[in-house]
Formats: sequence, C-alpha cells, structure tokens
Amino acid sequence: MSRREIDDLRGTENQRGANSRILIVEDNAQISEIIAAGLRCEGFRCTQAYSGSEAMLYLAQTGYELIVLDLMLPGLSGEELISRLRGELCSSVPVIVLSARDQLDHKLELFARGADDYVTKPFELAELIARIHAQLKRAGPASEAEPAYRHKQLLLDSRTYHATVKGHPLQLTRQEYRILELLLKNPSRVFTKQDLYTLAWDEPYMGEDKTITVHISNIRNKIKAHCEQSYIETIWGIGFRLSRAQP
Repeated sequence: MSRREIDDLRGTENQRGANSRILIVEDNAQISEIIAAGLRCEGFRCTQAYSGSEAMLYLAQTGYELIVLDLMLPGLSGEELISRLRGELCSSVPVIVLSARDQLDHKLELFARGADDYVTKPFELAELIARIHAQLKRAGPASEAEPAYRHKQLLLDSRTYHATVKGHPLQLTRQEYRILELLLKNPSRVFTKQDLYTLAWDEPYMGEDKTITVHISNIRNKIKAHCEQSYIETIWGIGFRLSRAQP
C-alpha cells in the first residue's frame, strides 16, 4: 500500500481532518516531520515542501485547504511566497505563518501581505493544530463543495464554474469547461475522443472526432491569448491529457 493510500485511510478514520489537504512549507526536516505526523493523526492529508520554489510547484498542480508556512526558506522566502500566492496565483487559501520573529510590525506586515494567522517559534503542536482547525472552520468545510483545480497558472473553480489563467477570465462554453475540468481532475489519465465526448456531452459517442478536435483547439486558443504555456497535450493515436507541469 502506498503512503498516499495510508494517508487517505487515516483521513477516513478521523473525520475532523477528512478531505482537508495541508501544504507544510518548512526547510527544517525535523520540524516538518513533527508537524506532518501530528496533522496526519488528526486525519489531514499532508504535502511537505522544503523551499519556497518547491511549494510554488505544488501549488501550481494541486489545490490545498491550508498552508503552514515558515518564513526563512532557501530561494523564495515565505514573504515572497505569500505575495505571489495572493497576486500571481489569485489564491485565497488560508496561510498560517511560523516564525521566530515576534515583533508587532513584522506581524502586521505579513497580515498586510495576506497571511491569516501567525504562530511564533518555538510553538506547541497542539496550539498549531487548534489554529488550523479554526482557520478551516472559518473557511468552511472542505466537503461542502468541490475544490478548485489548479495546474500551472490555470485555475478552475467547480463551485462557480469560473476559469482563469494568470488571473485572466476564460470565456468557455459548457463543453469546453467540462473538458478542462476532466483533464485537471485526472492529470495522469489519457482521454480518448470517445471518453471526452461521452463525459462532456453526457450522451453516447457517435464518432464525432471533429467535434472534440475543434473544442480542444478553441480551449488552447483561449488560453494562449493570455499564456504561452501548453496545457493540453496530444497523445497521437490515443487522445489528450493534461500537459506536464514545468518548473
């Protein structure tokens, strides 16, 4: 059984953290492991990043319900990550900052950047977990709505059926949105044209190869108007899948 399957089972056993994904950004491996172990015991699914740049890669590919963020990171600092999270990624995910600095002006600066809470090191794990539960409760239960799906700089919000790339709204038809949603929900899967037609149109496939090809082309053109990165990869002779994330 994989580590992820084990984490999923733990989340099922403890409903307090079920379905909530936490990104831990901490370059001290020992502290990161302590936090992750405590959160997994609460039923959370955890991803651990050890630098700001690594965290950005995870954020470009996966949606999280909360971020625990150290500030003193190699490369991209915690302060810079918050700014990019709120600006470039247009994300409102709650951020709890961990820092040894406890000056008021520093805390106020971080809140102005977009931090939601601040925990001073050294900290008690029980307090951090309590603050995480409080932030998640304030944001609303993750199970009440489907999450937003993110890949690179593309964001789809399944609650509002709103899609953006680099913060620019995409004017998508129902089928175009559905095709993108299928690809983002299943980033490793290759969809045949029959798969996409059946799932996006909710009707039997009638051999309409041109219909899928035209819709894929329209999606690519709408994204390309704002971003040069590739988002849909053609697998010749089979179908389409989400393009692999780039550093």
